[in-house]
Amino acid sequence: MDCRRCGTRLEKPGDYCLTCNTANCDGVVIEFRPDRAEVTMLEEDAVVGRTTVTTTPEREDPGERGVVQVRNFAGRVADEVRRKRPETVYAAGERDPLREARAQLHYEFYRVPEAGRRDGAGLVEWVRERRGERSLAVVDAAPAEKIGGTHSTLIGGRTGRTAIRTVAEHPHVKKIVPGPIDAGGTGSRTGLRAKATRADTNGNVRLLLRDGSSVQENRVVTTAMDRETGERVREDLNEALVEAELREA
Repeated sequence: MDCRRCGTRLEKPGDYCLTCNTANCDGVVIEFRPDRAEVTMLEEDAVVGRTTVTTTPEREDPGERGVVQVRNFAGRVADEVRRKRPETVYAAGERDPLREARAQLHYEFYRVPEAGRRDGAGLVEWVRERRGERSLAVVDAAPAEKIGGTHSTLIGGRTGRTAIRTVAEHPHVKKIVPGPIDAGGTGSRTGLRAKATRADTNGNVRLLLRDGSSVQENRVVTTAMDRETGERVREDLNEALVEAELREA
């Protein structure tokens, strides 16, 4: 593939051209599987390149060696993305390498929940169909700055604070307003559980924290503009809570 601006031959399709400082793709789609990642480069709606990054899962020693294997795998995928310098990255599939790659990359990054593809569409096609939709504003603020309101107490202690911080880290969350604690619920021994509930007509959601017989409903203000886009944020929040082991998958 040649650079679309100066014609210089690129080492790999979609690479950023260092000769004329031009990006040759504006989006990267990654589908993580246990033994490989399929990486697809997009320029608007056109597929300009594909590559596969492979790995060998540590089946005999999933402990420390497994952690290193996932980190290295995600790092190689992240290296491929950095070569492209895209505006946006979309990813789906295996949670551990996805989470690690997201931590290593500093581009706009969207996790595509499986629930968002109920029609069975392939990941790349799903992304291509929705890239033209109005994008949501990104909130550039530290998680702690997004938390406020009359009630400052959170149930669940450190775990409750982790749940709130996990939600506050989402780029489309503007503010979290903790609510009062209701101690009249049914007891549970499963520890603190968190769940983002159905979006309202303004695109905002509620974060339910449940710890034993205590329940706390926290208002989450998002940059979504309606229920449909709010549902996309809700699905992403619940995926993040699953990754943090605060919600059942």
